[in-house]
Amino acid sequence: MPSPGARRRARPSGRRPLVHVALAALVLVGGTAAGTVFMRARALEGGSLAVSSAASSSVSPSASASTAPGADAVAEEASVEPVAAPEVDHDELLAAALADVPVEDGAAVSVAVLDLASGDSAGYGDARFDTASIVKTDILAALLLQAQDAGRRLTAQEKAYAATMIRDSDNVSATALWKAIGQADGLDAANARFGLTDTEGGDGLYWGLTQTTAADQLALLRQVFGDDDTSELSAASRAYVQELMGRIAEGQDWGVSAASGATSGSGFALKNGWLPRTATGLWDINSVGRVTVDGREYLVAVVSDGNTTKAKGIALVEAAARAAVSVFGATAGATTTS
Repeated sequence: MPSPGARRRARPSGRRPLVHVALAALVLVGGTAAGTVFMRARALEGGSLAVSSAASSSVSPSASASTAPGADAVAEEASVEPVAAPEVDHDELLAAALADVPVEDGAAVSVAVLDLASGDSAGYGDARFDTASIVKTDILAALLLQAQDAGRRLTAQEKAYAATMIRDSDNVSATALWKAIGQADGLDAANARFGLTDTEGGDGLYWGLTQTTAADQLALLRQVFGDDDTSELSAASRAYVQELMGRIAEGQDWGVSAASGATSGSGFALKNGWLPRTATGLWDINSVGRVTVDGREYLVAVVSDGNTTKAKGIALVEAAARAAVSVFGATAGATTTS
């Protein structure tokens, strides 16, 4: 496997100074004070100013003739239109949030997250990682897509395999369904339709060595948790995968679920993957799924490798998932008005 790129640090973003200006003008017509015009200037980011005044900067002769000398004509302040919120760079915010997540020397992590309510997403890293058992969601999605194409339902045996493969992460069941879909060729064909562009099925029966990116795993999650307009899977197929991912066996419900703070599947639906490397003794730790935080739903994919222990890999994945969701928690529903 090509070594993932080194983890990068986000560049701190600078703050633009705000300039507050107040302008007052005394307009004289024919040597007589016709009125005092107050204009208010409001500072915008970048030093640009928005000036508002209902009164004209000049007074017409008819207006000055009808106004007794010395009388004050106070300009009526016009309403100010709301200023659009500045564009948010969620990738930069995610990089900054991940800068506070400790990563072991030699380890690497990549993250992708989508706010389902707004449609905004963020990504960190584009290296490819071994899937380990998170590919089991992909295997099931490919099986369901093939069944849809054939106009059939899953058999009782296929359902039994699917249930233990997702809920218990059973490898024997995964191998059986891997063969059923045509192994790597079947997976790759389904992924081409799912929009996964950087995922390649593992050789032979090594489905756990399928290579993927966090961005591709987010694309797969959109197939599972999307709708008829965004997914190749039918509503029934999506509901089936979601139901299985929402009932993960006790002891395997770590990972992206940490971002939800929930202790049961009501707050998350996920699939995890973990793989000790025999050559190095290091761990691949991955987690993908949907989490609900303060009533908002997010799709989160975290992949990592080079962890010295399973526990440290899990801690990294969970911290990265919390950082990913925090990017949108800080900006959700934010508007700028004045």
